[in-house]
Amino acid sequence: MLGMVRAHLEQLQETLSALKREGVTRVAVSEENLARLRSAVARLQGKSAAAPEKSAEEISVAKKTPGSPAPGRRAEEISPDARPNPERPREPVVFPKISPQEKAASPAKPVPVKAPVAIGKPLPPSPEVVLPEGDKKTRMAWLRERVLGDPTCLEHVKPGKKLVFGTGTEDAEIFFCGEAPGAEEETEGEPFVGPAGELLTKIIAAMGLSREQVYIGNIMKWRPEMPTPIGNRPPTAEEMAFCLPFLRAQLEIVRPKVIVALGATAIEGLLGPDPGRRIGKIHGQWHAFNGIPLMPTYHPSYLSRNGTNRSKRVVWEDLLRVMEKIGLPVSERQRGFFLAK
Repeated sequence: MLGMVRAHLEQLQETLSALKREGVTRVAVSEENLARLRSAVARLQGKSAAAPEKSAEEISVAKKTPGSPAPGRRAEEISPDARPNPERPREPVVFPKISPQEKAASPAKPVPVKAPVAIGKPLPPSPEVVLPEGDKKTRMAWLRERVLGDPTCLEHVKPGKKLVFGTGTEDAEIFFCGEAPGAEEETEGEPFVGPAGELLTKIIAAMGLSREQVYIGNIMKWRPEMPTPIGNRPPTAEEMAFCLPFLRAQLEIVRPKVIVALGATAIEGLLGPDPGRRIGKIHGQWHAFNGIPLMPTYHPSYLSRNGTNRSKRVVWEDLLRVMEKIGLPVSERQRGFFLAK
């Protein structure tokens, strides 16, 4: 039972993190769902699931908030005149003036600042990777052994879990690149094997290919550590910079015709940080990484959360461009996937 609760919380954490990366800053949650969430967290922590008592400040604010329902009353029971009207001009808020003498008599108290949670140890400089001579399989086998034996990577992998190298054929024309392994991936030691991976497999099949005909990897080779036992977080720029030489070596061996960057974090890791870049604006547009054409698109988990035909069509149009770029045949049926009927 607790394992199921933990799995649900991890999925919730991953969803909220992904929404944050996509620019979402607020999520509406009902009181009923908040109570369920508190109960689940309390169950994991071995604490009582009783709701916390409100502070006097919270009660005071609740009483003074115009248009807020009284305790025990639903929002629809409030008189329409008491609800905030966006068309009604708001009265200006006037703050009382405080004289210098009053300020000196009541000095402001310093606001305590919480120290950030330390995530792992500082990383050393990025490794230098010099591939040996030989055919693709020989070089990839050498690189796999190099990555799986890297001291820094091993230091960050969790006990009982695995580093995640990559999978697919060294002769792939398409290289699908994500950001970092998740819980399922670090257990299996293979990228994209969880729910998002199952969806990626279906996407690849819709393109007329199989996982064995492409190459799938991540920038990161270990699952980024969390200060809590559940959830995922996007890798930091420092973490991705450390692992990038391994990815470059994989790309040098495979030499794909196209890289498909899956998600905003993977795009940032490959193209570099840019606060003004938004995946909603740049997806479907060609870029380049190490001289290889790069197509940015949404992560499969985005489709798991927004599984409408419209969202699927947006991603599918990005992949149609990929198929055309490398000369894959595109049937009329494929061109019509996820179009409104």
